[in-house]
Amino acid sequence: MVYEERNAWAGLIVSPITMIVYVILIVQQAAGGPLTDVDWFPLMLWVIGGSIVAVIILSVVWGMIAGMTDAGGIGKSDIRDRDISRLGGRVEQAFLVIAGLGVIALCAVGADVFWIANTMFAGFWVAATIGSVARVVAYRRGLI
Repeated sequence: MVYEERNAWAGLIVSPITMIVYVILIVQQAAGGPLTDVDWFPLMLWVIGGSIVAVIILSVVWGMIAGMTDAGGIGKSDIRDRDISRLGGRVEQAFLVIAGLGVIALCAVGADVFWIANTMFAGFWVAATIGSVARVVAYRRGLI
């Protein structure tokens, strides 16, 4: 498994955990009250930062384990990896556009900042998850 595929898998492993943790923290902070009263910004920043660190750590540890079992093939990339990366990026961009349109619609109707920010956060999450799925599928089934 090449470096890029391991990173896609690491994102797929960490991504659902990230969203579950964020939702649990928001609901706990609300304590039965309105969600819009939650101080969501620090929670969101910590969850985003934690997920980035978790993906990096998982990728590094997985890479070290892969390096011990297949020292010759570790880190080698080719044109296929570049094409798969581009495919995943295009898929991510499509979902980011959809999330952006949702944010614009929420702004147009005067929604609370909580809903606007969390719509974009969810859009980033969906885009990253679907982009990683597209990459993994491309690695497993091919580009065509």
